Amino acid sequence: MWMLCLLTVVSAAGQNAPAAPRGVVVIYADDIGYGDLSCYGAKAVSTPACDRLAREGLRLTAGYSCAATCTPSRYGLMTGEYAFRKKGTGILPGDAALIIEPGRPTLPSLLKAAGYTTGVVGKWHLGLGTAGTPIDWNKPIAPGPREIGFDSAFIMPATGDRVPCVYVENGLVRGLDPADPISISYQKPFPGLPTGQSARANLRMDWSHGHNMAVVGGIGRIGYMKGGAKALWDDETMADTFAAKAVEFIEKSRDKPFFLFLATHDIHVPRVPNPRFVGKTTMGPRGDCIAEFDDTIGKVLATLDRLGLARDTLVLLTSDNGPVLDDGYKDQSVEKIGAHKPAGPWRGGKSSMFEGGTRVPLIVRWPAGVAAGKTSDAVFSQIDMLASLSAICKTSRPAGAGPDSVDHSAVLIGQDKIGRSILVQQAGGLAIRKGVWKYLEPRPGPAVATSTNTETGNHPKGQLFNLKEDPGELDNRIGRNPDEARQLAKLLETIRADKR
Repeated sequence: MWMLCLLTVVSAAGQNAPAAPRGVVVIYADDIGYGDLSCYGAKAVSTPACDRLAREGLRLTAGYSCAATCTPSRYGLMTGEYAFRKKGTGILPGDAALIIEPGRPTLPSLLKAAGYTTGVVGKWHLGLGTAGTPIDWNKPIAPGPREIGFDSAFIMPATGDRVPCVYVENGLVRGLDPADPISISYQKPFPGLPTGQSARANLRMDWSHGHNMAVVGGIGRIGYMKGGAKALWDDETMADTFAAKAVEFIEKSRDKPFFLFLATHDIHVPRVPNPRFVGKTTMGPRGDCIAEFDDTIGKVLATLDRLGLARDTLVLLTSDNGPVLDDGYKDQSVEKIGAHKPAGPWRGGKSSMFEGGTRVPLIVRWPAGVAAGKTSDAVFSQIDMLASLSAICKTSRPAGAGPDSVDHSAVLIGQDKIGRSILVQQAGGLAIRKGVWKYLEPRPGPAVATSTNTETGNHPKGQLFNLKEDPGELDNRIGRNPDEARQLAKLLETIRADKR
């Protein structure tokens, strides 16, 4: 069917756009900051596979995630709707219900309708099952990824630090022994089982905050879990497992159009790299997990090369939010950071309204459609991924699909050098960028998160920055440019009120 897509159309930039790609691979990193890759300036870690992508494709300097934390970012990317418009889209527990309504248009469902075989591998964190009905992990689990547009799914339900610590493949817990059923609770522990508090002295990785509930693989997690011993994942082999499943999907789809959403766990906590990566950097487990992440990218690229699919496969690499060091475990991420700047030149990090919360790496490689070795300062938000990839893949969008998503495909293929004129950034509160100006709305709360030592952007009064003159957001100009601040505050309220 993909041969039907060979007709060219006029792009948003008014130039001829290439034909639809044969394959699309979106690699969605976890907690990788703008400065964590060597192609974005990192010196303490080498990322040759990511560097290869940048060398052979387009590297964007103003790519933004939908939000500064994982669940709302993933929701925005999949639906093309800002997560702040929907209740219950904050960071989800591992037993949460699916927050995307089956039947609504999503990025995978639109590409599936265009003839692409769709698959997701890796971190999910968008919920499973139906609200009001507890998940029975010992039976087929639905709705989930396959009910919102994916043909196949091999996922971790939430995060590596949240129970259940099992893989779910096409709705079934992989490797589950029916004689050892799984029970999950986020309210109270199971009698007789160790917790991160009671067994703290015996943990192989101590916790710094939270992560003191169930003990799985010698590591404290969030939530309590009982049973499922044979189904438990192995932290050290998780990256290899996801990489192998991604390769398997590409191999099975080699003769047809395909869309793979590969959501890596690296470098989210707990950071437990495979032994072959331990000591690869001077930054401890966090740095070593960056090297492990890059290895996964290399395996995907090598597979595309081996199968002769590289030229006509669009590979897009980005991250769900900015970086964090101490995210709940004593893994020496703070002590061994050295001169490395995970957020690059930006202020803040994960959960922050400052640039470091949502300004992330974004690389696009597509030899058949994107010029190699280019860098672009055009502004692109992941909220526009649905509309932009739909346009690139020549699929139609039903009315109402991706209500906040705008076609900026010309940015992704290097034809538009400007991009989005208005950008909303979501953390605890909202910020808005228009041109060089950025406004952070007033928000109560600590200026620095005590647990992670991240600057939040919280301030009792609004803040205004000129990103051209002050990219580090150090000079609050709200007193000198009150008109700019008022206009942006009004525009933000208009957008928040659903007047897109």
